[in-house]
Amino acid sequence: MSTTQSDRLRGLLEPLVAAKDLDLEEIEISRAGRRRMLRIVVDSDEGVELDACAELSREISDRLDETDVMGEDEYVLEVSSPGADRPLSEHRHYVRATGRLVKFQLAEGGELIARILGVDEDGMDLEVPGVKGRKATSRRIAFTDVAKARVEIEFNRKDKKEEEA
Repeated sequence: MSTTQSDRLRGLLEPLVAAKDLDLEEIEISRAGRRRMLRIVVDSDEGVELDACAELSREISDRLDETDVMGEDEYVLEVSSPGADRPLSEHRHYVRATGRLVKFQLAEGGELIARILGVDEDGMDLEVPGVKGRKATSRRIAFTDVAKARVEIEFNRKDKKEEEA
């Protein structure tokens, strides 16, 4: 996607997304046979409901129909929330992942799997799970020490409501 088209799409769509109290995470145009696929990814601190995606999709479709930003070629519009495997790259992503287990690729090499306990402007406080019956340990990591990060899927973790009961 050309920078000009990307900038035009972002300028057109960001106010619509922000009006729904959502963040515009990603705009991607790709080819799907003869058609193009316009994929819009939105998120918020509380997550995104399916109904919100559907409503936003209708509004985006109407707005795109009013403009020439997509040109004359056919395209398919998809509005969704980020998948569980989305990389954490923005400060807000780490804040939203508080309480979750994350796999960090460290800038110095190596990796670390830890639970995010808290996030501030400089970095994160983590809980590193204990190995072979050992207690978990605390660790502080700066954002500059992180090359990549991704939430680990946990199938057996109790949610907060179960823990409070």
